[in-house]
Amino acid sequence: MKTRINVIEKLPQATKALYALSAYVESTPLTKTHKELLKIRASQINGCAFCIDMHTKDAIKYGETQQRIFLLNAWKETTLFTDEEKAVLAIAEEVTLISRRGLTDATYTLAKSFFTDEYIAQLIVAAVTINAWNRLAVSSKLEPADV
Repeated sequence: MKTRINVIEKLPQATKALYALSAYVESTPLTKTHKELLKIRASQINGCAFCIDMHTKDAIKYGETQQRIFLLNAWKETTLFTDEEKAVLAIAEEVTLISRRGLTDATYTLAKSFFTDEYIAQLIVAAVTINAWNRLAVSSKLEPADV
């Protein structure tokens, strides 16, 4: 597979703005577990090998288990994830697959049982941000690093 133009490198001003949004997400009180599970799940849905590679490595660095990462695409079928984490994953999926039905009332109500409005808003912004990175990486056909 031939790599295409790297949009991230070609448009530094756009990339700078997206890095600023990513820096905002990193500065929020979202837990590292919530952020990485959300990023990995959205990246799985979008088929972004570059981001899946990056964020699974980050998740492991932050203490995530390999078993949970292996089962992340079947999170609804396992008890390895808490109800709170399942709310995060539902937000990740519904924001990523926004054209299907958007963030449903059921998921929003579930999230409200665990999180403040601000935390939910931050989860949504985190999902929007990783989806933007996924679209740039997939469109550019970026490959994971060989490390």
